[in-house]
Amino acid sequence: MQSINEADHKVVEDIERAGERLARAKDAIGRVIFGQQPVIDLALTAILSGGHGLLVGLPGLAKTKLVETIGHVLGLQEKRVQFTPDLLPSDIIGSEVLEESDTGTRHFRFIKGPVFSQLLMADEINRASPRTQSALLQAMQEKHVTVAGQRHDLPRPFHVLATQNPIEQEGTYPLPEAQLDRFLLEIDVPYPDLEAERRMLFATTGPAETLPDPVMTAEELQALQRLVRLIPVGDSVVNAVLKLVRTARPGPDADDFVRETVAWGPGPRASQALMLGVRTRCLMDGRLSPSVDDVIALANPVLRHRMALTFAARADGQTVDGVISRLCGMLG
Repeated sequence: MQSINEADHKVVEDIERAGERLARAKDAIGRVIFGQQPVIDLALTAILSGGHGLLVGLPGLAKTKLVETIGHVLGLQEKRVQFTPDLLPSDIIGSEVLEESDTGTRHFRFIKGPVFSQLLMADEINRASPRTQSALLQAMQEKHVTVAGQRHDLPRPFHVLATQNPIEQEGTYPLPEAQLDRFLLEIDVPYPDLEAERRMLFATTGPAETLPDPVMTAEELQALQRLVRLIPVGDSVVNAVLKLVRTARPGPDADDFVRETVAWGPGPRASQALMLGVRTRCLMDGRLSPSVDDVIALANPVLRHRMALTFAARADGQTVDGVISRLCGMLG
């Protein structure tokens, strides 16, 4: 039987090898997506944690290219759906069609929709109707769909990277809070800096486009996802996760600042997302255990879409990011 020390030694070796593999993956993605390293890191964090990501950014910031590149580098079967108001649930999950054989026998055959992929890009998810949004978000949560009473399991792994435009809200259907909570991270996609945009100009307007190199397979990705859950987390980090999430909830025992500014706060799913996220972040860095700094670094993408401010706080110029930063300051 393998001793505890031998088992621990194997986990350490696995973490070190995983850190090297993920460094190569980030480098391969970075050769195609310029100036968005924090976005790349957070998108990989969502996938390695076994969850889904919501990319929020203006048009033309390479969100679609990022998803395609991540799928190619990680060896995932990738599909893309452009969400529009007339998109139906069956356009996402698939539908049954009636077929007739040569002998005249009729039977139903299920035609799979684009949700049957390993990495699905839901482009402008808030432009589809609530009914279609719910069909996708249910599949994200349950990892299967049911059509005509028959269950159809989704591929493994299965991840969704959805996008939203933060400024154009006309003709959109904003995701309800309960559905936003199903995204592990909300990832802000900013403009690239000057040097990154200069590199992008030459790379995308030259005679040949740079193609990423595949670094791993879907099976290897699943092995890394299992490894994430084996990484030990110290009491100080666990306490920081619990303190951050619980202090963000308004209530009779909450801090005066929170009661005055927060209308509703994050639930236990936020704690789970932070715990997985900090483990993944340290694995990507090749470290053996996470720290409180990892909790602070992931606070915004984990909590931003899981809490809302009061009307008085918004009128006073407060922002969710500002409130989260203040809560992180209480961890010290």
